[in-house]
Amino acid sequence: MFERPQGGERAILVHLEFPDEKQREGLDEFRELVEASGAIPVTVITGSRRTPDPKYFIGTGKAEQIRQLLENDGQVDVVLFNHALSPAQERNLERLFKCRVLDRTSLILDIFAQRARSHEGKLQVELAQLRHMSTRLVRGWTHLERQKGGIGLRGPGETQLETDRRLLGERIKHLGRRLEKVGHQREQGRRSRRRAEVATASLVGYTNAGKSTLFNRLTCAEVYAADQLFATLDPTLRRLDLQDNSSVVLADTVGFIRHLPHDLVAAFRSTLQESRDAQLLLHVIDASDPERHEKAAQVNLVLKEIGADKVPQIEVYNKIDLLDNVTPRLERDERGRVRRVWLSAVSGEGLEPLREAIAECLATEQVQIKLRIPPTEGRLRALLYEWGAVIEEEIENSGTWLLVIRVDARHRELLYQQDGFENVEIIVSDQELPASVNEVCENQHLLH
Repeated sequence: MFERPQGGERAILVHLEFPDEKQREGLDEFRELVEASGAIPVTVITGSRRTPDPKYFIGTGKAEQIRQLLENDGQVDVVLFNHALSPAQERNLERLFKCRVLDRTSLILDIFAQRARSHEGKLQVELAQLRHMSTRLVRGWTHLERQKGGIGLRGPGETQLETDRRLLGERIKHLGRRLEKVGHQREQGRRSRRRAEVATASLVGYTNAGKSTLFNRLTCAEVYAADQLFATLDPTLRRLDLQDNSSVVLADTVGFIRHLPHDLVAAFRSTLQESRDAQLLLHVIDASDPERHEKAAQVNLVLKEIGADKVPQIEVYNKIDLLDNVTPRLERDERGRVRRVWLSAVSGEGLEPLREAIAECLATEQVQIKLRIPPTEGRLRALLYEWGAVIEEEIENSGTWLLVIRVDARHRELLYQQDGFENVEIIVSDQELPASVNEVCENQHLLH
């Protein structure tokens, strides 16, 4: 069903340089993506343009150059672009080259399709592929863009293209419902951890930064780890014991990449929510990568897109074994908080300072608060149950809910920002609220 290359296909690679940073991609990273897909590069066509050509993206001259290469070689199966192509550009290039053309998004989706192992991962990848395909469906059916007719063909009055779009839409809805069900199961697990007051830390970072190797080192797990892009696709959770006799659930997640396809982000939203709901993010950065700062910025952009940019973060500079005169160490900011840890997941150097940093960052005390929520604000009550924060509940004759909740600092701040919170009465139990919250409540005459 999917037009995705099988391992060993011969490919021509196309890479252009643009002055606009938003359109710029890395050639070395492109080679790694192609290698991860299993394709065999025949040659690399490079060039530069100020803006993409509307018809062929690369311009008529380059397009003709590639066509002649394809004609002379005769053994090339696919042309891979290190850029996002529009459906029209992809269709025009295929007509000219008379072979398959895949852009950067299709290439990444193909790698994900090869790596998916779990049931959820396969559903997520298929959904992303179908969404991407739906904008390009016309490519394969231009000869059928007419009403069905003739003996045995009279019927619904749909074109073949419309029929396929409808079937594709139905499959997308079906996959969405199945993923929603899997998402509910994941959410139940997160609620159980919150009720048991088990903290969660999530490993995030650019693909191939060493997250899975670090995960295995910390938890003695046997997650697949390899020196390739997107070696990890399915999330894994393991218990991590800390030095203060406490423990934390550590999550290993899929790596990010520059210009991660939006369809992929949307399909993996339930998986990426492990990062959004974590109490701490361990942002793993390849310290030996000369582009580490740019890649770290790309990861933070994706975290912002999924709503995880407010989660406390420790930068973990990995692979110091590849650098000269760099020792494992822990760095703090001007306020004394842990900012970054330098280590090597391969050699194990620096793991103990990281454990100390995790324990320190998760040692913040939770606050127990009693709330009076009016019947009109049932959404707030549902949100608190979703967080697993409710300890006790009573219902008054008026229908008002009296809730005793326990939340950490991040969820407390999120609660105060919710619509309708101004209608909630707050009764402090055991501990005082922070000054900023007191000011909010006093201004609203709600503090009792």
